[in-house]
Amino acid sequence: MKDKSHDEAMAEIFRKDPYYAAELLNSILEDGEQGELLIALRQMAKAFGGVSKVAEAAQINGTHIYRALSAKGNPEIRSLSAILKVMGLRLAVQPIE
Repeated sequence: MKDKSHDEAMAEIFRKDPYYAAELLNSILEDGEQGELLIALRQMAKAFGGVSKVAEAAQINGTHIYRALSAKGNPEIRSLSAILKVMGLRLAVQPIE
């Protein structure tokens, strides 16, 4: 029996619990760690059929999404919003408490 990779296990969690996914992304955003955010988004893309399927659903060039979510990526707001929408999530702004 083959063990699941960490990414596969996280993808399964994201598929089953979108509230957990939202909490995780918000936590990462609070800490300001862009690298962690990109890792989580790549894992989430896997949960939604892979980067190619997310790109198609978001109507964004697949190469653009691969670059945006790479370790050195820097996604634009519109790309990030489109990717999150495919995953049933959205960007929001709230006051700092």
